[in-house]
Amino acid sequence: MTRKPFDSIEQEQKEALYGVSQETIRALEDALDEGAESQVHRLLAPFRAVDVAVVIEYLSPPLRHALIEILRPHFDPEILAELDETVREEVMTQLGAREIAEALTGLESDEVVALIEDLDKTQQKEILESIPAPERIIVEEALTYPEDSAARLMQRETVCVPEFWTIAEAMNHLAKGKDLPEKFYDLFVVDPRHIPIGGVPLDLLLRYPPSTKLTDIMEKDITWIPALMDQEEVAHLFQKYGLVSAPVVDTSNRIIGMITLDDVVDVIDEEAEKDIMLLSRVTESDFFEPLLSTSYSRIRWLIITLFNTLMAAFVISQFQHTIQKMVALAVLMPISAAMSGNAGMQVVTVTVRALATRELGGANMSRAIWKEVLVGLINGVVFGGIMGFIAAFWFADPALGIVLGGALILNMGWAAVGGVVLPILIDKMGMDPAISAGPFLTTTTDLLSFATFLGLAHLFLV
Repeated sequence: MTRKPFDSIEQEQKEALYGVSQETIRALEDALDEGAESQVHRLLAPFRAVDVAVVIEYLSPPLRHALIEILRPHFDPEILAELDETVREEVMTQLGAREIAEALTGLESDEVVALIEDLDKTQQKEILESIPAPERIIVEEALTYPEDSAARLMQRETVCVPEFWTIAEAMNHLAKGKDLPEKFYDLFVVDPRHIPIGGVPLDLLLRYPPSTKLTDIMEKDITWIPALMDQEEVAHLFQKYGLVSAPVVDTSNRIIGMITLDDVVDVIDEEAEKDIMLLSRVTESDFFEPLLSTSYSRIRWLIITLFNTLMAAFVISQFQHTIQKMVALAVLMPISAAMSGNAGMQVVTVTVRALATRELGGANMSRAIWKEVLVGLINGVVFGGIMGFIAAFWFADPALGIVLGGALILNMGWAAVGGVVLPILIDKMGMDPAISAGPFLTTTTDLLSFATFLGLAHLFLV
């Protein structure tokens, strides 16, 4: 296959604003195979850390190893933050604790915690021992908080100013640039106990005379984030109140860090991806896991599916004589199960999302349940009528069409009820409805579909 000249590829890279082209990746693979380090650096030069991370994930393990060796002397730690968890662990193992520690010193505290928290205890210890003491203390303290809490998500670097300062004093402090976060959007005004009493967006500093006191222009109704709040709740607060940044406080309401919008965007993306993956019982790193690990993780859930299938087969076996007397039942039997199962999963998906975004709560729960029941019954009547007519015409038996139509109405009605009630009950029990609601619903819809259709057929047709 003819490859494009490197100059042409470089031009494509400048024009491509949304990532790395497949042609560039193929050129990189060729350069890595040939050991052409200068060409590799030349190809990667236009890209940012997130794009390089994409390239690393695309490559096969041997080429990935070769690329890391080329990048090792000037490895950008931002790349680690963008990698898939499985690939990141592989890269960090190759780099070694000392080199990782040196690279991490250029990152914000929240990014360092995010990279270290997924490692095993031995790797964590090796890396932490290589980090300078002041930074190590910050990271070790953050790791004492629960996983997925606000304290794990926050960055320690904040800009706190006393309540008696003026704009001029605040601007002078910012100009000195000592211990400032890499990115920040608000100054937090604190009292002598270091409790936040207000926030001043940076743009306000430019709109008032330098002699203006910060307390005169600060926003007093700022939202505090408790250190132990779950990151999903944090994301919900940011979304609900349109926050750009917010202070994180300890049990004494003293500010200990801040969370910014870019951190919350990552949380929203992570939680959405996790829920989508859990609906299919796979993990976010499933694509990059080794062969046997991927197989094992999926087998566990497939065993549950196998158990559900055996239960359905048992129900069908109780109607063997009915099916033998009327073979058409075997042809139509899967229709009821498939339609009710799909209808139920539609409701489960909508309900899980509504629970995750706090759109479904006590105030509107009964209304949501009744709505889904009515929708299920309406859809059941529509598809029951369609399939009943088709079955009656197909097998020249109006009674068979009526039985199939009636079974579809009942089963799709239950699918709607179960699809909304099961996630709510599972959520009330403290479990994740994204994991459990699907298997429970498909089990009940399959069993009920076969039992209803074959039971009605046994009563009225045989």
